[in-house]
Amino acid sequence: MASAAEQLAANFNFGAFSKATELKQRIWFTLGALIVARMGSYVPMPGIDAQSLAAIFQQQAGLLNVFNVFAGGAIERMAIFALGIMPYISASIIMQLMTTVSPHLEALKKEGEAGRKVINQYTRYGTVALAIVQAYAIAVGLENLGTVVIDPGMAFRISAVITLTGGTVLLMWLGEQITARGIGNGISLIIMIGIVTAFPGMLVQAFESARTGAMSPLFLFFLGALSVGLVMFIVFVERAQRRLLVQYPKRQQGNRVFGGESSHLPLKLNVAGVIPPIFASSLLFLPATIAGFNAASIPGWLQTTVALLGQGQPLYMLLYAAGIMFFAFFYTAIVFNPEDTAENLKKYGGFIPGIRPGKRTADYIDFVLTRITVIGAFYLTFVCLLPEFMIAYYGITSFVMGGTSILIMVSVTMDTVAQIQSHLIAQQYEGLIKKARLRGARR
Repeated sequence: MASAAEQLAANFNFGAFSKATELKQRIWFTLGALIVARMGSYVPMPGIDAQSLAAIFQQQAGLLNVFNVFAGGAIERMAIFALGIMPYISASIIMQLMTTVSPHLEALKKEGEAGRKVINQYTRYGTVALAIVQAYAIAVGLENLGTVVIDPGMAFRISAVITLTGGTVLLMWLGEQITARGIGNGISLIIMIGIVTAFPGMLVQAFESARTGAMSPLFLFFLGALSVGLVMFIVFVERAQRRLLVQYPKRQQGNRVFGGESSHLPLKLNVAGVIPPIFASSLLFLPATIAGFNAASIPGWLQTTVALLGQGQPLYMLLYAAGIMFFAFFYTAIVFNPEDTAENLKKYGGFIPGIRPGKRTADYIDFVLTRITVIGAFYLTFVCLLPEFMIAYYGITSFVMGGTSILIMVSVTMDTVAQIQSHLIAQQYEGLIKKARLRGARR
């Protein structure tokens, strides 16, 4: 017998778009907000010599190149959105960490919607604070690059802090508006749209290499097939779940018996998402970024460290893999608490067959979660290191965006499509119920 989801999918049609007025309004609002976000990445920050910056940026390596992809090239142009949405993401992660050590924040988290609003407000304050610190550091670093800043001094630093912080706050507001009034997660969509804009240049570079003979056309076809296979593999793993059977006891009220149904507790194979690769790459690229801003005065040991941690070096790949695995376990332990899950199951009368409710259930969930996190950590390591191997051993710069960018694009696309389908199914739900009743009457 087909499930309810399969029955809905069988009756799904794109003609429902014409009737889904609210969905169309949400899509148009999302597109408009994303266009504004892209326009801001081309508005230059005042006091910068664009030509000198472009010449120096081509020689820079490290964290700037990684975040430049996430910002859609805004860092390379030093636009008002150069900081992007990364301060907000960092503040969100810090707040999640703080909820595990602060009793006040932990209590707010358990208060539901009211507590979540307070935590979101704290996150916004943290975003502004981080943006101010990062903007001032960028201003000082730009002054150290020589001819990039037209008129160095405190006036330039203040204007840079105001401009870059204001750009981050505007992006944060746009992301929240997309989430509330548009479709999909606004913050994730802003990051994804910046990554997608790098695709045309990447494709042009690949085809130009094949045209000039630098790359074999057969090898280019192999790269295309490999990219499609990698995307399919990511979709498969991101949708993978370990479902724990949950049983609810029967209860009798008068002459009627209620309950007794079974459900499942879904545990994603990759609970941590894309956070582990972002953290690991940020830590590894930090020495190179510091060296790039202070090339004239860095000590010898830092130069050696930068050389050993260069992209494609064996030590870099080893530490990158170790960092991904560490943060996969670390972040999973933060976002998923087996004890709270077991307590909620016990509160509503649910239990896992063969496992005693309470601490035994929490231990069993932790046992299963630890083992699927091992698989998820190896999956993230494989996806993120495959482009690094292609760059190191074959010189394939078409994979310069890295596995983290591919993970973000696939995950955000899947989430957005799922939300669109949910709106369409809700729109045609009444019609599907009527069809089901008519079929039942004929039987």
